[in-house]
Amino acid sequence: MPNDRFEVVIVGAGLSGVAAALTLARNGVEVLVIERGDFPGAKNLFGGILYSGVLADLVPKFWEKAPIERHIVNRRWVVLDVDSQVALDLKSAHFDKPPYNNTFTALRSRFDRWFAEQAEEEGALIICETTVEGLLTEGDRVVGVRTGRDDGDVFADCVILAEGANSLLSEAAGLRRKMTPGNRVNAVKEVLALPSEIIEDRFHLEGSQGAAVEYFGGAVKGMVGSAFIYTNRDSISVGVGCLIEDYLRSKTAPYELLDEFKAHSSVAPLLRGGETVEYATKMIPEDSYDDFSDLYAAGVMLVGDCAGLVNPSIHHEGTNLAMASGVFAAEAFLEAREKQDFSRSGLESYRNRLDASWVMQDLEHYRGTVDFLRANREFVDSYPRITVELMRDYFTVDDTPKAEVRRRLMRKVRDEVNFFRLVRQLWQARKTLV
Repeated sequence: MPNDRFEVVIVGAGLSGVAAALTLARNGVEVLVIERGDFPGAKNLFGGILYSGVLADLVPKFWEKAPIERHIVNRRWVVLDVDSQVALDLKSAHFDKPPYNNTFTALRSRFDRWFAEQAEEEGALIICETTVEGLLTEGDRVVGVRTGRDDGDVFADCVILAEGANSLLSEAAGLRRKMTPGNRVNAVKEVLALPSEIIEDRFHLEGSQGAAVEYFGGAVKGMVGSAFIYTNRDSISVGVGCLIEDYLRSKTAPYELLDEFKAHSSVAPLLRGGETVEYATKMIPEDSYDDFSDLYAAGVMLVGDCAGLVNPSIHHEGTNLAMASGVFAAEAFLEAREKQDFSRSGLESYRNRLDASWVMQDLEHYRGTVDFLRANREFVDSYPRITVELMRDYFTVDDTPKAEVRRRLMRKVRDEVNFFRLVRQLWQARKTLV
C-alpha cells in the first residue's frame, strides 16, 4: 500500500462506495477505496436500470458525459400464463426530456469505471485487485482493514463497508443479519447483442429512448420475483430474479427459469437474433426494514446492498438508495471529523440522516412486501393466471352471447377466488404493495 493510514477506507467501488468517496474527496478527506475486481465495475452487476436522482446532484447533467445506454420513456408491467399475456403500458413524452425521469439503462462495467474516475479526479485513491479479509479493531472500535497484500493492514479513522449483498465482513463482525435463502434473491441475466435499429423497431423507440419491461406470474412460475427485459444502446438485458428459498422449494434452477422465460411466445420475438455477449448472476438483499441493524458502530458504517438498502416493491429501486446512503455516510463522517469523535455516538448521525430521508421512509412503508407475498401466494401465482384467463376469455370472439360469456366469467371467479379472503388481502396490500 502507498500509505498505511487514511482518514477513511471504503471497501467496495460500487455505486454506494464511490458516492461516498466522491463526497469525501470533494471535502478534502484522505480516502482510499479498495476494490477486489480488476477495475471498478468488474464485479458489479444489476438488472440494468440506473435510478439517478442522487447521481444528478453529485454530477450535474451526468447524462451528457456518462456512458449510459438509454433513458427510459416506456415502462411496461406484464403478466404471463402459458401462452398469453396481459400488460399495463406507460409511455410518456414527459420522460423524454431532462432529467429523463431519473431512469436510465446502463452496463455497470462501463458506467462504474466512469463514476470511479469522477472520484479519482477529486482526489480519492482507488486500488483494485485487492481483497479485504477482515476488519482491524481496538476494543469495540473498527480502526482499519486487513487485506490480502503483504503490506496489507490499512488504518483509518473510519471504515465504510460497501461490499455488496454478499456482506461477509459485515456479518462476521456482527454488524448485520446473516444471509438466508429467505432474505436473498438470486438473479441471472444475459446481455444479447442486437443492432440499435432493430431494438428501436421492436420496442417502438427513437434515438436514445429506452424501454423497461417487467414480467410476473407465469414468467417466474409463481415464485416471489420477476423477469425483465431492458433495452441498451445496441444490446438487450434479459433476466429473472426470485427468492432463493423459492428456487429451492420448486426445485428450479435460475438458468432453467431464464431459458423458459426466453422461449415464451410473447418474449422470444423480442429477443430473436440476439447474440449472447454476457452472462452474469447477482445476489440481491431482500431484508425487511424490521430486520435492519443500526448500520453503524464505532469506526464503521454500512452502505448500499451491504446495508440491505433495496426497495422490494414493484419499484425495484436500489441504485439511488445505494448512492444516497454513500452520501449520508460521507456527511456523517465529516460531522464526526469536526468533533474528532468516531465512536458509535459520533457516527450516529448516519442513521439519523437515513431515517429522516426518503430512503428509510420508503423502506419502512414497504417493510412487509416480501412477507406479504410469501403468505399470500395467490398474488404471484393464481391471481395473475386468473387475470390472464379472464381477459383472454372475455375477448375471445365466437358465437356465444356476451351475456353468457359474462356469466361464465363470474362463475369462474366464484369457483377460484375466495371473495372474503381477497378483500382481506387487498386491505392488507394497501400498506405493503402500493
